[in-house]
Amino acid sequence: MKQGTSGRVLTALAVLLAGCFAVERAAAGPPPLPSQDAFYSYTGTKPLKDIPRGAILKRRAIHVSFGTTSTPISAEQLLYRTTDQLGHPSVTVTTVIEPAVALAPKIVGYLSFYDGLGDQCDPSYTIHGGQPDPMTEQQAEEEELLVTFYLAHGFTVTIPDFEGEGLHWMAGRESGYGTLDALRATETYMHAPASTPIGLSGYSGGAVAADWASELAPAYAPTLHIAGVAEAGIPVNYMHLFSYINGTTVYSAAIPGILLGVARAYHLDLAPYLSAYGAKVIAAEKDVCIDQMFGRFPGLTIQAMMKPRYRNFFDVPIFKHMFDAQRMGTASTHPRASLLMANGNSDGAGDGVMNAGDVKALAQQYCDEGVPVDYQEYKGASHETAGAYFDPQTALFFLATLSGAPWANNCNSLK
Repeated sequence: MKQGTSGRVLTALAVLLAGCFAVERAAAGPPPLPSQDAFYSYTGTKPLKDIPRGAILKRRAIHVSFGTTSTPISAEQLLYRTTDQLGHPSVTVTTVIEPAVALAPKIVGYLSFYDGLGDQCDPSYTIHGGQPDPMTEQQAEEEELLVTFYLAHGFTVTIPDFEGEGLHWMAGRESGYGTLDALRATETYMHAPASTPIGLSGYSGGAVAADWASELAPAYAPTLHIAGVAEAGIPVNYMHLFSYINGTTVYSAAIPGILLGVARAYHLDLAPYLSAYGAKVIAAEKDVCIDQMFGRFPGLTIQAMMKPRYRNFFDVPIFKHMFDAQRMGTASTHPRASLLMANGNSDGAGDGVMNAGDVKALAQQYCDEGVPVDYQEYKGASHETAGAYFDPQTALFFLATLSGAPWANNCNSLK
């Protein structure tokens, strides 16, 4: 759910590299959508449940694209086995880009804020040359600036489609599982040892994957050496998020998208619960990249979307169950890596989307659990602009933590 810029230093670096390597896209046009591309489907005879998590099922080489411009920079796409929100075996894709020069393997899992309800939003599609809507293309180019910075510093970057092939946007555990299994698959592809230091970076929708991966890793993927996790614009509690953006001009359009993404993850048919207006809004968002919907339904409320008997939405058992399960800090394990956690605060409550108090409380919880946390609150920064503060910090954070250097934490100041 992020719009904004990543900082002049990253922009300058990306422009320089793109200028060196850019060539025009071939006349053949964009690749097929993931739903029409056989690469995204597992066709083996062995049942997925019998295949180890993170196992590579297929692989292919591609050339990376920056927006509408293709480049000779090569990458490898991996179809791998992972786990969905309900604990069932599933598959998804990650894109692995290795630096030109790397003295020792270090991996950054870059978790895109692709916020996709349609497969044209998938990072694996856009980085392969697929074109979503114009606004999402701008976001993809912005994210590629940061990826380019990581590559220039010798980090291998893996970019998973962590929503899974079902596009379960904002499904917390599934996003975490998909991220952790992408790291396993990436290490296998690189022939990298288990001691390889790993960083995770996620803003907004990407923070869902970053935070859940950090919480789930000790039990789900204990052999991964996750050294640092950078997350900002963090949707800690979706019920609080809904209350905050309910009836607003721009970001209220995220409500039906989140409802739809989580309902997909639980195989819940929303039709019996929706008003005629709610059904119309859900239909409008079911195949989009959510950023293109901002401002399309000014003043939208969750109550207007529901039939009268479900308008006390937060007390409807099925919705309460689903959204309580997405609340960060509720996994049976907690992060072990150093955390950089940040959020904007433009109005005293949050950044216009994410509740700053929730983020601070989560940081305090992790501190109490013994996790070293550097918590930052960007005063006056909206959700659109906070990324300009956060993205350059992640670069410094990973340069330190992935090299084994200490990173300052401020847990004592949060008490």
